[in-house]
Amino acid sequence: MTPAETLDALPRLPLCQLPTPLQPMKRLAEALGIAGGPQLWIKRDDLTGMGFGGNKGRKLEFSFAEAQKLGADVVMTSGGNQSNHCRQTAIAAAKLGIEAHLFLKGSTPEQFTGNLLPSKLCGTHFHFLGDADAYGDTPSMTAFAEQLSGEGRTPYVIPGGASNNIGAMGYVNAARELAADQQRMGFEFDWIFHPTGSTGTQAGLLAGAKLFGLKAKIVGVAVGTVEDMDDKTTSIARFANSVLRDLGSDKTVAPEEVSVLGDYVGERYSVPTDAGREAVDLFAKQEGLFLDNTYTGKAAAGMLDWIRRDKFATTDRVLFIHTGGSLALFA
Repeated sequence: MTPAETLDALPRLPLCQLPTPLQPMKRLAEALGIAGGPQLWIKRDDLTGMGFGGNKGRKLEFSFAEAQKLGADVVMTSGGNQSNHCRQTAIAAAKLGIEAHLFLKGSTPEQFTGNLLPSKLCGTHFHFLGDADAYGDTPSMTAFAEQLSGEGRTPYVIPGGASNNIGAMGYVNAARELAADQQRMGFEFDWIFHPTGSTGTQAGLLAGAKLFGLKAKIVGVAVGTVEDMDDKTTSIARFANSVLRDLGSDKTVAPEEVSVLGDYVGERYSVPTDAGREAVDLFAKQEGLFLDNTYTGKAAAGMLDWIRRDKFATTDRVLFIHTGGSLALFA
C-alpha cells in the first residue's frame, strides 16, 4: 500500500466536521498596513466541531478508534488545568460512552470554568496533581491505569496532547486536507504558522507535507519554555520520521527543516504575555476571531512580529492555523 492508503486503513472515528474552513484575514492585513501583501489566511481548526472545536479533535479521531479496537472501557489523559486537549478528550469519551479520567496540574478549583466546565458536565473524573508535572505519562496516571487493569478494567492512556504517532496521524490527514484546499483555490501557501507545545501537531504536519507535497515553510511557535532549540528541532524531526515510517514511507524530515520560534513564550507555559494579549485583542477587533492567551495568542504574536519585521515578501501567502482554545478566555 502507498502511505496514503496506509493512512486511510488506520482505524478512525468521524468525531470532527471536516474539512475546516480557510478564510482570508483582509481587515487584519489592513490594520497591519500590509493590504498589498503578504496575504494573511486562517485555517479554522477551532471549528472542528466536537466539544467546542480545536486541533486535538483531529488527533482523537485516531486515538479513540484505537481505544475502541483494544476494547477500552476507560480512557485517561493529562495536561494543564485549562487543557484544551483534556476538554476534548472528556467530550469525545462522553459521546462514545467511555469513562474518562483527567489528570490535571493545579488544585481543585472552587468553581469549574473555561475548559473545565464542559468536562465536568460530561461526567468526567478529575485528578488534580498540585504542582506536579501533568504532561506525558505521569506516575499517578500510570499507577491508576495499573490499578484499573488489576480490577479487570481495560484502560487506554492517551498522552498529553495526544502527541504520539497515533495522534499525529490527525495532522498528517490535515496536511492532505490543506493540499486539497490549495488545489481547489488554485494557489499554494508559502508559510504555515501554528502553536507548538507537545509537538504532535507540528510533527504530523511535517510528515504530511512530505507525503502530500506541501511546499510551505511550517513554523511552530513554542508556547512553553524551550531549553535547547537544537534538541527541540531534532526531537520533532525524529517524531515526524517515526510517523512516516509507520505509514510505510521512506521520506524523511531533517532537523534543519524544522522551524520552532522560542522567543514568544514569556515567563512560562500558560502565563499570558503582553504580545499575546495584543494578538488576542487584534484578531477579535479586526476579524471577529477569538484566540486564547496560552496557545494561539502566543503563536499569533510570533506571526505578527515577523510581519512587523518584514520577514515575509509582499507576494507571500501566510496561513495561521487556529488550533482552538477560546474557551480558556472564560476561565
